[in-house]
Amino acid sequence: MKRNLLTLVIGAVLILIFALLLFTFQVRISEVAVVTTFGKPTREIKEPRAFPFFKWPWPIQKVYKFDKRIQTFEDPFTEDLTADGNTLNTMVYVGWRITDPMVFFPRFAGGSVTEAEKTLEGILRTAKSGTVGRHPLSDFVNVDERQLKFDAIENEIKSIVQSQLQANNYGIQVEFLGIKKIGLPESVTQAVFDQMTQERQRLVSKAQYEGEAEAQTIRSVAERKAAEMLAAAEGEATRIRGQGEAEALESLKTFERNPELANFILGLRALEISLKERSTLILDQRTPPFNLFQGFGTNQSGRK
Repeated sequence: MKRNLLTLVIGAVLILIFALLLFTFQVRISEVAVVTTFGKPTREIKEPRAFPFFKWPWPIQKVYKFDKRIQTFEDPFTEDLTADGNTLNTMVYVGWRITDPMVFFPRFAGGSVTEAEKTLEGILRTAKSGTVGRHPLSDFVNVDERQLKFDAIENEIKSIVQSQLQANNYGIQVEFLGIKKIGLPESVTQAVFDQMTQERQRLVSKAQYEGEAEAQTIRSVAERKAAEMLAAAEGEATRIRGQGEAEALESLKTFERNPELANFILGLRALEISLKERSTLILDQRTPPFNLFQGFGTNQSGRK
């Protein structure tokens, strides 16, 4: 009896589990789902919940789940012509996600991500080719990084791709887009290197010209200051010279009135110059200006 009861309980549990699998389903936080009724999408689920969702068993209804997180994609490394006629190889990466599962599901054969990326690749190829064709090679390859326009080019490609996706109502959108890789074919590599060399030489010449102009400016300023200092010094020298000549003229007038005083002062100055340093002089006292000592000797002997 107990064995029959256990069998019934186990059977009931299995039936319950089987019924839950047939009539309910769960959606993860990273997923969106589309419920089809006889093959046609009739309901979408974008947000998960704590308890299961209800559905009719197959073949009445079927649930298709898609990853709603951002998915990355890269287009092939392809050649395009720039606005100035140069060949440029580029590769672009894209981050995209599903925004409308009810639209995405029928547009791409049951919601195939592979089919979606094939469509996105074609749109991206056209947008990239057109954008590259509107820019010269110098916007991609340049010795002056300020002349590069990667941000503007990436925004142009993204805008075109996003417009095409919205216009055709694919149920997806591009979250980010960037240029991953660029390259030059061997046929134009040397020409590009020559152009870069010329550009570098032009920058060197410009820097040299600016340096010479700055040096000339510095020299001009230095010469002007030197001329101003020399003029100021010459003016001061002229003032001092004039002052000295004026004082000499006053002394000359005094000496003209008293020649003996002039001779006496000149003699004293000569003695002062001769005796500045310690020295022994043996000279005739009658030789000017040493004849001045004769008077001092007579005065001293008279006092004795």
